[in-house]
Amino acid sequence: MNLRRRQKAASEVYSHSLNDIMFFLLLFFLITSTLATPSVLKLLLPNSRTGIQSVKHPVVIAVTPDLQFVVNQDVVPREGVEAAVMAAVAGQTDPTALLKVDKTVPWQEVVFLLDIGNKNKIKMVAATNLTKQEAP
Repeated sequence: MNLRRRQKAASEVYSHSLNDIMFFLLLFFLITSTLATPSVLKLLLPNSRTGIQSVKHPVVIAVTPDLQFVVNQDVVPREGVEAAVMAAVAGQTDPTALLKVDKTVPWQEVVFLLDIGNKNKIKMVAATNLTKQEAP
């Protein structure tokens, strides 16, 4: 007669070492996330330091499909665009230019205008047309 008790095999998972590993992983990710500097865009957001609103009159620079440059309704040759723009923004504290470029104009001409603005510290804003779906 066999009166011994049957012993069931109990399975255990030792998680004490897993706690240490999770702690070190948490520290690692916290340290690396603070050191990582994501590449973000620097935006010039409006501020309200002064209550005075200034009225800005942007210079309108247009390029027609046949590559004629127009600065404030005056047709200007390509070589004289920079001088015409500088004359138009003379005396302005924060000059702004509005670019109206036809979609068939090569990008080289747009970059030429943006380079003029960048060299002379003029903010450039590109005007676009509304598509048929966006038009009210």
